[in-house]
Amino acid sequence: MTPSLPAAFIARIREQLGEEADAFLRSFSEPRAYGLRFNPLKPDAPRQAKGRLPLPQPVETDWGLKPIPWCPDGYFYDETARPGKHPYHAAGLIYIQEPSAMIAAELLDPRPGDLVLDLAAAPGGKTTQLAGKMNGRGLLVANEIHPARARILSENVERMGIANAVVVSAAPGQLAERWPQAFDRIMLDAPCSGEGMFRKDPEAIVEWSPDAVETCAARQRDILPDAAAMLKPGGRLVYSTCTFNRAENEETIAWFLRGHPDFALLAEHRMWPHRGEGEGHYAAVLERQASATAETERPSSAASRKGGRSGKPSAASAAADAALQSYRAFAADALPGYELLADGVPLLFGEALYWFPQPPGSSVLPAALAGLKAPRPGLHLGDVRKGRFKPGHALALAVRSEQAALSADYPPDAPEVAAYRRGESLPAPSGERGWGLLSVGGHPLGWFKSSDGWRKNRYPKGLRIQG
Repeated sequence: MTPSLPAAFIARIREQLGEEADAFLRSFSEPRAYGLRFNPLKPDAPRQAKGRLPLPQPVETDWGLKPIPWCPDGYFYDETARPGKHPYHAAGLIYIQEPSAMIAAELLDPRPGDLVLDLAAAPGGKTTQLAGKMNGRGLLVANEIHPARARILSENVERMGIANAVVVSAAPGQLAERWPQAFDRIMLDAPCSGEGMFRKDPEAIVEWSPDAVETCAARQRDILPDAAAMLKPGGRLVYSTCTFNRAENEETIAWFLRGHPDFALLAEHRMWPHRGEGEGHYAAVLERQASATAETERPSSAASRKGGRSGKPSAASAAADAALQSYRAFAADALPGYELLADGVPLLFGEALYWFPQPPGSSVLPAALAGLKAPRPGLHLGDVRKGRFKPGHALALAVRSEQAALSADYPPDAPEVAAYRRGESLPAPSGERGWGLLSVGGHPLGWFKSSDGWRKNRYPKGLRIQG
């Protein structure tokens, strides 16, 4: 049965799509597609034919996986599958994402070493997809203005093992003041009226109205110039939404281009639920011309020249250096095969030690975090308490099991994996001592610490499962 769609929405669709409108409206009564991506930061082997990663077995058949044509790491999966409950999800091998939403990051196509901004990033689908393309090189700044959603974004960045990302929570204008013309690639998945959410979220239908469309379009026209101000000459910006109306898509892009002659439209893409599998998406690819004018720039603020932020990080302080030495002493014993990103600086917030990526040519410096909320100012290495280093969960997920001096690997269905995820300690071989990684299929799930015949569980309490 077709969901009850607003009359104003149906009338606009009939005007917009003409003869295709009936097929579009029928799609709302059809089963929706389910999608996931495999994480290229955690491959089991090199890419195969057509650039695809080898799939961990037996999930390919168990989940009924079929390749998503527009995303080499993406797959449709059966509605009956539950990949979010699988240990591979906890280990960061997969990210569940609506299939058509994967097109935007493919169009932005960042390269390893780029400086990349995802301006409206929660919950993290596009951020984690971009990170996979960057292959741990360069800098990825992921921003989400709403604190609760920024925490979810930060958790997904951690789960996917991304070492070269910084998560901030700020208004786009705040960032534009700090980082004019700072990024090679910018993703703006703009807040929208969510017409592409109707089939999977009936609440989106209730919240929709013509006035909501106008409100969203106005908000987008506030955000897009801020995004543009942060793009380098010659850089690429992808603007995307999960809605169908022209006002929030083609008309917003046309409005922007009229006021920004230093930008060119390279391509526009529409994905419709009646033309293929997926809920639908719009994406426009913009390029800033190499001879950019100051028209879309913003002056840098005093905040960009100050040191520190809330919590007063001490990148070059004796405390940060001492904390880094504690980490290095730990890593020499526990992670002899792992090297921090070569271009970075330590940041210390209380007891928490982070590694802030700082690739050559980057103007995104720790000092520019002044006055900003930064839920994840780099890779969380761990905490230093009274000179003793305790590794963080993010570090476990950012390394490979073979880089650890001590690791215990189990297949996904092993009872030890379920016990570990419940927070239980496991028996250790006689004489085993020190920090180690518990892995599933060769991919770390988290830390344990061996002593007195037990591998004591260090899996975060907030991630533990029941039963």
